[in-house]
Amino acid sequence: MSIAILIGDPPADSALEDHLRALGFTPRRLEAGASGHVARAARALEGALTEVPAHVPVAVVDADFVGHRHALRLALTDPRFPAAAAPGVLLVRPTGRAALAAAPGEIAGARPGDSRLLAPDTPLPDLLAARLEEAGTTVHRPALGTLVAAVPRTTGERAAAREREAGVDDERVRLDSAVKSRDGFFTTFAISPWSRYLARWCARRGLNPNQVTTASLAVALIAAGCAATGTRGGFVAAGALLLFSFALDCADGQLARYTLAYSTLGAWLDATFDRVKEYAFYAGLAIGAVRAGDDGTIWALALGAMVLQTCRHIVDFAFTESTAPPTPASGTGGGTGGKPADPADPAGRAAALSGRLDRVGWTIWLRRMIILPIGERWALIAVLTALTTPRTTLVVLLVAGGFAACYTTAGRLLRSLRPRTAGPAAARALGILTDTGPLAGAVARLTAGRRRPGGFAAPLWALAAVLLAPAALLLPGVAGAVWTPLLALGYAVCAGLAVAAPATGRLDWLLPPLFRLGEYGTVLVIAIHASGADGGWVNATLPAAFCLVAVTAYHHYDTVYRLRGGAGAPPRRLVLAMGGHEGRVLLVVAASALWAAGGAGLTLTLVIAAGALAVVVPAESVRFWTSSSAPAVHDEVDVPADPTADPTGSRADTPTDDPAGRRENGPGGTRENGVPA
Repeated sequence: MSIAILIGDPPADSALEDHLRALGFTPRRLEAGASGHVARAARALEGALTEVPAHVPVAVVDADFVGHRHALRLALTDPRFPAAAAPGVLLVRPTGRAALAAAPGEIAGARPGDSRLLAPDTPLPDLLAARLEEAGTTVHRPALGTLVAAVPRTTGERAAAREREAGVDDERVRLDSAVKSRDGFFTTFAISPWSRYLARWCARRGLNPNQVTTASLAVALIAAGCAATGTRGGFVAAGALLLFSFALDCADGQLARYTLAYSTLGAWLDATFDRVKEYAFYAGLAIGAVRAGDDGTIWALALGAMVLQTCRHIVDFAFTESTAPPTPASGTGGGTGGKPADPADPAGRAAALSGRLDRVGWTIWLRRMIILPIGERWALIAVLTALTTPRTTLVVLLVAGGFAACYTTAGRLLRSLRPRTAGPAAARALGILTDTGPLAGAVARLTAGRRRPGGFAAPLWALAAVLLAPAALLLPGVAGAVWTPLLALGYAVCAGLAVAAPATGRLDWLLPPLFRLGEYGTVLVIAIHASGADGGWVNATLPAAFCLVAVTAYHHYDTVYRLRGGAGAPPRRLVLAMGGHEGRVLLVVAASALWAAGGAGLTLTLVIAAGALAVVVPAESVRFWTSSSAPAVHDEVDVPADPTADPTGSRADTPTDDPAGRRENGPGGTRENGVPA
């Protein structure tokens, strides 16, 4: 159990020690009256700290503290930070214990009149927090909003603080703060008003967020199974269960915020399971449609929906990485260098228009709905599944998703017209996202130094690759021709030329989504072409292609999550073993040319490739995310414990889902929220 060292004796009417015990701390009183003598209290604290094992978190609390239990909870129990503080309260975890051990001696030895170290009216925990920050330890200070956290010294001040405390419902603030401050329209108005109570119900029964996340996955898989029955009753049940799964998906994050039970594993499970749920439901729709009498081409729609959604996410991820702010490590990042928007250029006009629209509340909600975030998307899928056919559901999803993709991508392209240069950290992240394999890597090394960074050469080479595969494969008589591997080799050469220089250009963020489109699109086109041939095996080609793209997309999502956590790329040996995106394109195209007449060859190639990747990729991913070196992935900015700001205050064109996880669980990294998933 953690230790809470009280500086002084709490007043007789204080509930401070009860609050600390309820939060999992063992209170230890330092010495009576010490709270009024900073130097003496610091000397006593210096000795008391030596009695606490180094692996135990320590809280230092002024005995005169008055405030809500939730204010203490926010300062003392959030596991994401090495140190945290509120007025009169300081929590230091083992990683910061060395700095804490040195701080009391510095304060006790301060010269009289040194207000920086020896301020009689300042609580000792506040002085310690300041010293930790000066020593380089990051001290998190949670936004408390209307929650009370004060250290009154007089009877009148204490009475006033107690009155303010009584005027705020601690539990209501805690429950409201469990809901994300910015989310989609459907989630905000149809799910969160009641899912927060579901989260509290789970908390009171001892359930943790990971268990709720797993329950959400189980419900979604049952929904996919219902859709796979191909009956009207099954479709209705699938729609209802999918909505309930989404409610649980919201509740797991709300439970994490309600209990401050953040974890690296939880964020990874949440982000990964979201993808598994949605794509499994696409597969369930396709299976159900075939069982209901639809032809096997429904799998092309399911695969197309998965390709579209994954490419949308990669656009969001890549653009976010390219505009990342400067980091201490790199010294520079993306962005525009803090320059104001020029109303004379297209990017400036777009920013100005967005700003004007932000002042009209309903337009923000409309734009959030247009980008089809996860809540709106799942609601659309659920309603259409229950009321129409799987083919109608997938066609509408493709149309709506395509429009949303055009809207968000156009906005990013306009913003990219503003002159800027991505820094080394952003360029490195974009390079990792390209998933370059040995073939393109060899071309890049051979041509290194022949192309200057920046400009538009990189995206043009990437576009050329996409024109070779899959675009050229759409031409009559091309797909399946014996010479089509030459197109795949051309794709690899163009991909290598695109990454031959660091991705510092203003449009270089387009490289990862273009390569995803090239790879996934090639698999889709080849599978559709093969399914048009005669023979029993071709009926399994599209489902096999669906599985191959699904496991490859998992690898690409996993790469994104690692980048967001600051862990860098997956092991290079994994990328090389998978062949890179250009290697997989060559494999699929070569297989289609080799078995152009039909038969089992192409289907078996897809099945073997999907099976091999399904063993290697998840195994490495699970190993990494369950290891102690796995990063925390922070998914939200800090907001007050009682968010009273206008809920429409976020940009409407940010990413649509929450692929990085609906739980914020680390102080570093970026987030995709209210941002697309």
